[in-house]
Amino acid sequence: MSYVFNIPYRGNMKLKQIMEKIKEDKKLHTCWKCSNVMAIERMGYTDHGPTHVKIVSNIALKLLRILVDKKLITPSVVEDYGMTNDDAEVIVVLGSIMHDLGMIVQRRDHEKYSTFIAYDILQNLLTPTYNQEERVIITSEVLHSIVCHEEKPSSNTDNRVLTKEAGVVGIADALDMEAGRARIPFNSGKIDIHAVSALSIEKVLIEATEHAQKPITIKIKMTNSAGVFQIDELLKPRIIKSGLEKFFHVTAEITGEKENRIIEKFEI
Repeated sequence: MSYVFNIPYRGNMKLKQIMEKIKEDKKLHTCWKCSNVMAIERMGYTDHGPTHVKIVSNIALKLLRILVDKKLITPSVVEDYGMTNDDAEVIVVLGSIMHDLGMIVQRRDHEKYSTFIAYDILQNLLTPTYNQEERVIITSEVLHSIVCHEEKPSSNTDNRVLTKEAGVVGIADALDMEAGRARIPFNSGKIDIHAVSALSIEKVLIEATEHAQKPITIKIKMTNSAGVFQIDELLKPRIIKSGLEKFFHVTAEITGEKENRIIEKFEI
């Protein structure tokens, strides 16, 4: 069992070294397998394994690079620990790759279980690329991005996003919403607003723009209005919670022509 992630390293040798180790990490691969057994086969949920985390990690890396390249943010690990942008990239990729490992236990509070499972895996992946002190810092930042990726507005748990890297991971997770993600539960008979709305999302495009105030535009194409649920109930709270809201402009347009349209265009 081997999973290949096509991550654009762009000269980040630390990220490349760690991704090479991920290709050979059987424990991590088996965790992804178990996540999908629990999520798909037992619960009728969407993919929470290698396909999902590969998409999320690439989105997270893209979002971070746009924000950093345009000098809109200084990553928290740079600001607080004097580390580098390369280290911030490592954090968002590892946070994305490990954020759903807790699904091997159960859905509820899976983000908390994910941190316990990720800890030992992180020590293996970060060695020898980082020394002991650096490993502790990177581990701390990755675990934070994992534990607060899930939006729980009604929970009393203090899962606030306190780093820019964690904010990026949360948004990236919510952006894996294209129709293919919902086909497994839908085809197995799970027909609810989550499945129907996800099937309505045809395409998600992320673009860097020259807009001074909203430099990242997320364009979502929907086949019908049900897709608004995915945007308003799942994506919007993540963007607001991230602390990066001012940098994002989200638009959604209906591309289907068969329904009696409720809306033509939706924006955040």
